Amino acid sequence: MLLLLLSAIQFTAVLDFLIVLPLGPEYMRVMGISARQFGVMVSAYAISAGVFGAAGGFVLDLFDRKRALLVLFLGFTLGTLCCALAPTYSLLVAGRIVAGGFGGVTGALILAVVGDVIPEKRRGAAMGWIMSAFSVASVGGVPIGLWLARQFSWHAPFFALAGVGVVILGATVVVMPTLRDHFAHGEEHPVQRMAAVVSEPNHQIAFAFMFILTLAGGMIFPYIPTYMAENVGLSDADLAWIYIAGGACTLITLNFIGHWADRAGKFRVYAIMSSLAVIPIFALTNLPPVSLVAAVTVTTVFMICMSGRAVPALAMMTAAVKPKYRGGFMSANSSVQQFAAGIGTALSGFIIGKAHGPLPHFTTVGLISAPCCVGGIYFARLLKTAEPPAPVVTAEDKVRAESVTLEM
Repeated sequence: MLLLLLSAIQFTAVLDFLIVLPLGPEYMRVMGISARQFGVMVSAYAISAGVFGAAGGFVLDLFDRKRALLVLFLGFTLGTLCCALAPTYSLLVAGRIVAGGFGGVTGALILAVVGDVIPEKRRGAAMGWIMSAFSVASVGGVPIGLWLARQFSWHAPFFALAGVGVVILGATVVVMPTLRDHFAHGEEHPVQRMAAVVSEPNHQIAFAFMFILTLAGGMIFPYIPTYMAENVGLSDADLAWIYIAGGACTLITLNFIGHWADRAGKFRVYAIMSSLAVIPIFALTNLPPVSLVAAVTVTTVFMICMSGRAVPALAMMTAAVKPKYRGGFMSANSSVQQFAAGIGTALSGFIIGKAHGPLPHFTTVGLISAPCCVGGIYFARLLKTAEPPAPVVTAEDKVRAESVTLEM
């Protein structure tokens, strides 16, 4: 039930970010903004999450996980409502800043909770479950959001998300237990705790790992709908199929990859998925006008490979930090992740820089993204686990345990 609740929260946060992307062409038409301004709107969410994540790293481990999650998700829901009520581009950007600030730290806290309650040997499967929120948002959330936008206006999806957020807040009060085991650090000052988090060499490697991993995807994901509409020739109605097909396939593959990582080794699976991702990156950023089936096939393979990297990567990340620092570390790590996404989106917008019509220089974006994707393997290899290994139970131990039981 706890994993289901966390997945629901993650679903809402992912959909809040995701629903903006396929509406890019409509924002450009209705508001008269350029691709660069759209990039600013997308990156505003990510950069705000990065700033708030850095601040949250100082204090996140000082509070009960349940209380912190309720406060953060309430702020995220109110930020989404601000986006729904925004009448202009400037106020919409302001709403995205509020939603991003709270949403980014919420995502970090979810990962900290998973790290607290799920043993390392089963954490790959748990991360696959949490990451499935992206798939469910793609399959169900994005098409419904696009339908609401077409039937009413671009404001409607945000109103719907705010309503869902209120329901999830109520469920959190009922379902989630208090989690205070991380209070083992005692009365350590927040500044001292954050200094311990950022000064640890293994943590620094983890931050670099997450930055380059996120940058690779952040440069491409926000502009897929616009590129498919303007360069490939898909209609607005066709764009929903990109998310339906990609979400449906990743819903299956993410859980498979999570179990695979637990069995075969998380680094090995990450390296394989990162290497394979280079192929769809180049295929997508060089895609000419093709049929809907061909376009959806390319984008689906891209989503499978890029999201498939995240499952073993996040499992490795949670194991790289001691439990008492996990909340602060995940908040700081979320900050790095969101900064990378914001920088990637802004960088691509600067490279493209087109107001209307086909997007130029998307090939250049792919030429930068692909090396970043492969480069993450180097940092992943350097990561070390900070958790004690699970005890190995031998046949002799089992016999001894059975003997003690019989004697009792």
